Amino acid sequence: MLAYDYPILGLFWTMLMIFLWIAWLMLLFHVIFDIFRSDDLSGWGKAGWMVLVLVLPLLGVLIYLIARGDKMTQRQIDQARAQQSDFDDYVRNVSSSSSAADEIAKLGELKASGVITEDEFAAQKAKLLA
Repeated sequence: MLAYDYPILGLFWTMLMIFLWIAWLMLLFHVIFDIFRSDDLSGWGKAGWMVLVLVLPLLGVLIYLIARGDKMTQRQIDQARAQQSDFDDYVRNVSSSSSAADEIAKLGELKASGVITEDEFAAQKAKLLA
């Protein structure tokens, strides 16, 4: 009986409205996060944009996108690059500590076989641990 009371076009219309509402919320929160993330705005500037976005959400978001939309993308790109750089540094630090241990083990084998002397071993080991 529900299909008779609620036609298929009504269902599509409801799904469209729900989709647009979710898209609007995503855009609104994206703008709010960008306001707090931007380094080029002062505290008063951030407060002004927040008041505009919260008091007049549709107009405030539209004005923000027109005025600062291009910088929004650049801030996202800069943040992604910084995160990638931090991750790469972390991976390098973690992997270098295990490779330093491997190098010391190889140096120990070379010292044991007589290829390098004790002084050369100590110098190389100090260089690796520094």
